[in-house]
Amino acid sequence: MPVLEAEAPIARNHHAKFHALLAAAQKYPPMKVAVAHPCDEASLESVVEAARLKLIEPILVGPEERIRAVAAEHGLDIRDFEIVDADYSDDSATKAVELVREGRADALMKGSLHTDELMAAVVKRDTGLRTARRISHCFVMDVPDHDQPLIITDAAVNIAPTLKEKVDIVQNAIDLAHALSPREVRVAILSAMESVNPDVPSTLEAAALCKMADRGQITGALVDGPLALDNAISPQAAAIKKIDSPVAGRANILVVPDLESGNMLAKSLSFLADADAAGIVLGAKVPIILTSRADEEVARLASCAVAQLIVAARRSDASAAIR
Repeated sequence: MPVLEAEAPIARNHHAKFHALLAAAQKYPPMKVAVAHPCDEASLESVVEAARLKLIEPILVGPEERIRAVAAEHGLDIRDFEIVDADYSDDSATKAVELVREGRADALMKGSLHTDELMAAVVKRDTGLRTARRISHCFVMDVPDHDQPLIITDAAVNIAPTLKEKVDIVQNAIDLAHALSPREVRVAILSAMESVNPDVPSTLEAAALCKMADRGQITGALVDGPLALDNAISPQAAAIKKIDSPVAGRANILVVPDLESGNMLAKSLSFLADADAAGIVLGAKVPIILTSRADEEVARLASCAVAQLIVAARRSDASAAIR
């Protein structure tokens, strides 16, 4: 019996939400960005395109000869970019962080070095970019057929955050949401169920975070949980479960219990739902743009746009800066 060929997948994601972010970011002057170790085609090409779109004014930090060789090999014009020479990837991260500390850069951007190398320089107690906040990561997801971007946190930095750390993780995401859009911010604290169960620690932490929001320890958003994923984003699922909440079915921030669940959620959306993800690290003195070589160019540019909108929000309101 002949095997039927699978139909080609239908391309549904036209990146409308990411293009809207790019358009919003382009209303502001480009930000100065220290780019740590842009020594491969993907990272350097992203920098060149972001500069062309006037999202960033890059300072390239890394082995100058190698950076110029990559640019020449792939036909990338970097002649107008400042280059700060560094010997190796760790040195690139250190010098990029120094540029931020000196006030020469508004944001930090990962090049072709490992994320751990960059973050090690960021979190150094005396020479890094620490603030009173816990550093955390947010994915800004452009999901087809969903009416707005979804923020997922934390799926890349904090492996098993404590309740105390989750307070900062939630607040970082709320601040990001306000920088991106004037919409009401609705935070769903996710678990496997929507009822508090003493045997499931994530439901207890969700309940505590909601009460902390009620008491003003978390500000700027409606916060509800525990909520399962379906009744956090689907009005129909919330109605079936009879959940009476201004967040259920309408969440635009999803706070996951731990890194493993967050990473699986974000990658499931990317690979099964044709979503794209912009990545940003918050809680440091400046936003940190994290991109992956596997990202499409529009997602890498959207990460720059997200950082630009954060920088613009902090410029317009000093209270939005993290100390």
